[in-house]
Amino acid sequence: MSVSKDQILDAIAEMSVMDVVALVEAMEEKFGVTAAAAMVAGPAAEAAEEKTEFDVVLASFGANKVAAIKAVRGATGLGLKEAKAMVESAPVALKEGVTKEEAEALKTDLEAIGATIEIK
Repeated sequence: MSVSKDQILDAIAEMSVMDVVALVEAMEEKFGVTAAAAMVAGPAAEAAEEKTEFDVVLASFGANKVAAIKAVRGATGLGLKEAKAMVESAPVALKEGVTKEEAEALKTDLEAIGATIEIK
């Protein structure tokens, strides 16, 4: 006799919570699997995790190179020579591994002076 999936689901829906827990444990034992491992395994679960660290990349410094150098110095704490070299070597990562809020604030500040910023 063959039982359909719908019949199995209907039977489970009529069970108490304790009976369902016992059923899951019996299935885990019989088939050698765990329900928790099936839920977190695979690339879909990894993609579902929210990104917490971001990189701020200066794609171009825009029309005002001097303002971009000043903004980069303020954001990174670099000296004039290092900030100028960084701006002139765009695209370049200004900051890596920062929070989303810090990345967005830096992007807003630099875009205000005409620079093009990417957050990765």
